Parts: sequence; structure tokens; C-alpha cells
Amino acid sequence: MSTSITVRDIDPGDKSWLKREARQVGVSMEEYVRRLIHEKRVKAERRPKPSEAFARHFGEDHGIELPPPARRGYRPLSFSGKEDE
Repeated sequence: MSTSITVRDIDPGDKSWLKREARQVGVSMEEYVRRLIHEKRVKAERRPKPSEAFARHFGEDHGIELPPPARRGYRPLSFSGKEDE
């Protein structure tokens, strides 16, 4: 099983930038690309969904009761005592 990839038709400016950046760090261009991919993946994994972020800041832990999710997102709150379906 091979762990290397080949990128074809890369812009020459991008390739020279990669070479310069890799040279400054002191690694090969391939290793530098691996590090960039890993960094991007780690950042993407930490990004919570908007609903998770909302629940974390305004959820039950903070004394706010969230409405139950409806079929298409959250139902609007009604203060009349009647639930609109």
C-alpha cells in the first residue's frame, strides 16, 4: 500500500511557494503538504455544528430549556399557550 499521492497540473506559483515554505521549515515538500492536510483536518474536526454551539452556550446547563426539534429544525416558540402545528 502506497502512502504517497501525485498532484498533476499544479500551478507553478503554488509549487514554488510550497518548495519555499518547506525549505524554511526544513522538511520535504511532501512532508510539508502532509502537515498542511493534517492541520486542516484537525481544525475541521473541532468545529462544532451550529446547533451544538447553541446548545453549549444556551442549553440546559445554563438554565434555558431548548424547544424540542421539529421535523425541519426548531419549532417557533409560542407564548399564547396554544401550539401551532
